[in-house]
Amino acid sequence: MPKIKLPTKSPHIDMTPMVDLFAVMLIFLMLTATMRQPEPAPVDTPYSISEKPTPDFNTITLLLSKDNKVFLNFDNGPDTLLKFRPKILTEMGKRYNIEFTPNELREFEKYPSSMGVPILKMKDFLATKDVKARTALQTGIPIDSTDNQLADWIFCTRSVNPSVQACIKGDTKTSFEVVQKILDIMAEKNVFKFNLITTLEAAKINLAEIQK
Repeated sequence: MPKIKLPTKSPHIDMTPMVDLFAVMLIFLMLTATMRQPEPAPVDTPYSISEKPTPDFNTITLLLSKDNKVFLNFDNGPDTLLKFRPKILTEMGKRYNIEFTPNELREFEKYPSSMGVPILKMKDFLATKDVKARTALQTGIPIDSTDNQLADWIFCTRSVNPSVQACIKGDTKTSFEVVQKILDIMAEKNVFKFNLITTLEAAKINLAEIQK
């Protein structure tokens, strides 16, 4: 008796659910992700062979541009409930008799980049959404002896977050006088340790020595 051969069918894989899931994930990422805000001044950092990463939290970063302007930035803390940024701005407001509204504090908290705005113009900076207007207000943090707002920012930051670490990101063309002034201000506020943010120098390979 001959064997009955069942008809063979090639397997069929329905990719529709996978495509739908991929589309949903892509839409979710596009709606929730935020574009990284560019720095207010381009900085060409010097090269270094150090591979030590900068801390992700508890940092205050001083950005020194090639035209000797000073900008700063600090994180909101390792826990979102800490809200270091609005607390620091509140302390700065107390020193200059400026009271910031809850909306201004929230705007300052979520601003993702460094700022170089004199404290007396901070309300104007937080109120405007125009990029050109904000750029015009970024004239740098005053570091003069008669108006040393950078020292006040450092003091307020350390009073709110005693664990904060200082990081300096300077341009290769920043003048030595400005760098020395920054170091003096930090030493005045008992900040003697800091990290230098540099660009990792590319390793040079000598093929002749390797082939020997």
